[in-house]
Amino acid sequence: MSLLVVGLSHRSAPVSVLERAALHVDAQVKLVQDTVAAEPATEAAVLATCNRIELYADVDKFHAGVAELSTLLAQHSGVGLEELTPYLYVHYEDRAVHHLFSVACGLDSMVVGEGQILGQIKDSLARAQELHTAGRLLNDLFQQALRVGKRAHSETGIDRAGQSLVTFGLEQLALGAEVPDWARGKKALVIGAGSMSSLAAATLARAGIPQIVIANRTAERAERLAEILNEGASGGDVVARAVPMASVPDELTRADVVVSCTGATGLVLSAETVAAARGWVAQPGADEVPPHGGSGAAPAARVPAGSATDENCPLDLAPVQATAGFSVLGEAAVAGMAASELEQHAAWVDNAPRPQSSGPAVTVLDPAEEADAIAALAATAAVIGRVPERRRPEPVAEIPRPTPSLFLLDLAMPRDIDAAVHRLAGVRLVDIESLAEASADAPMAADVDQVRRIVADEVAAFGAALRAAHITPTVVALRTMAADVVANEIARLDGRLPGLDDKQRGEITQTVRRVVDKLLHAPTVRVKQLAAEPGGAGYADALRTLFDLDPETVAAVSRAEDSTTDEKDRGSS
Repeated sequence: MSLLVVGLSHRSAPVSVLERAALHVDAQVKLVQDTVAAEPATEAAVLATCNRIELYADVDKFHAGVAELSTLLAQHSGVGLEELTPYLYVHYEDRAVHHLFSVACGLDSMVVGEGQILGQIKDSLARAQELHTAGRLLNDLFQQALRVGKRAHSETGIDRAGQSLVTFGLEQLALGAEVPDWARGKKALVIGAGSMSSLAAATLARAGIPQIVIANRTAERAERLAEILNEGASGGDVVARAVPMASVPDELTRADVVVSCTGATGLVLSAETVAAARGWVAQPGADEVPPHGGSGAAPAARVPAGSATDENCPLDLAPVQATAGFSVLGEAAVAGMAASELEQHAAWVDNAPRPQSSGPAVTVLDPAEEADAIAALAATAAVIGRVPERRRPEPVAEIPRPTPSLFLLDLAMPRDIDAAVHRLAGVRLVDIESLAEASADAPMAADVDQVRRIVADEVAAFGAALRAAHITPTVVALRTMAADVVANEIARLDGRLPGLDDKQRGEITQTVRRVVDKLLHAPTVRVKQLAAEPGGAGYADALRTLFDLDPETVAAVSRAEDSTTDEKDRGSS
């Protein structure tokens, strides 16, 4: 077996890298086609989900295979190879089988035990079969992975170890409350009508949300999903309707919960769109959008006229006039962090006079002047690569976070919803990144150990079957050669004894065949057993050498078996 997998996931790479490396369907198709066109690989399949991108291939050389697959992943993802390499993992042969089986069981998922991955593995196999890039090895591997995943879910309580990503996301939105209690009376907007969005819509309906709006670029899919939700509702508990994507801003004005999971390569919801739909005015402050509406990327601007060089500034920065300084809150907006966190990261402040009071000292600035000051700081930060250092500490006035009135769940990779919306007052955003952080502390169920044992047993069985199958063409070629020898000897006997009648000839033929079969039975059975054991690959070579079998005959048997297997797979898919 020469199975190789190269990939990256939420366990090996930050979400920002996964987001940039995400592959849309067309890119996945091109990737597997280019992989089988490359020299080291003969089969290929891509498993791409919201938190993993993995390329599976049957290769004839390990090192060349790793180099080629890594290069192809970098080329098709658009992330440079040097940047991508530290986040890649490589599994080979039995370790690659173990990895896929673990993935299929939900052991490697962001939410342990979730079952959505089985559908994604099935889709990956179907696409490879459609493109004729999956041969016998990957067909057997992926189909066995599906069986192992189903076995784990049916024989253990792995489902109790975790939930679907959708359910887990809703629990995070609910902030510790029971999801049905939190969902009661809310209106939901679901953006997208694919498998994940459909699951989200169904989960929202089960949670008790009475009104669900589906928005999708393809109107028919949105309408079909709404129809399914309405048909599944008992007693009119759920009312679902479909709308075009252009209606999303209008629907945002009425929605309490928004779930988005599309295949878009850019943002579907910007912070400005959300703020405008809700009639909110952006305010500077901890976790809130600053006056210029930015999210850490204010436009570059010149320092206001009349500025003087501050000789005490370690970076020789030109500050604004004393009447308009940099507030910590403004600096926090530029740095993209909470004001309280900024105290730990050191940022530059000016020498503007501060009001005297018994409470914390806070610089109060005119909004227009502060916007200019923040823009100047942003320009400086862009040049030096970081926010300038502070010269002295400054107390921070904490601004209480309003109770959320709009809940956003972004399950897309790359993300659909601008991360800057979390700084809008009254908004709670949960995305793949925050789910990854939350799931790191999720408790593991006792059933996980049982699933791991199932995976280990199935990996051993798959390896044994694969090694045994490796010798089968050689055994078939040996028996074919023996049958040819018997046929030739019977033909020679006919020439020497032409007076034999049919009954006599039949008895002699049967006797010779029985002798040959008995002589070959024990060795062929034993060699299959030995070949199934670790390190048993050499028995096929030994058999070919001992009986002087023609390598082309063995190869022809293998091609015939692969062709039969492919036909069966296409018929069952």
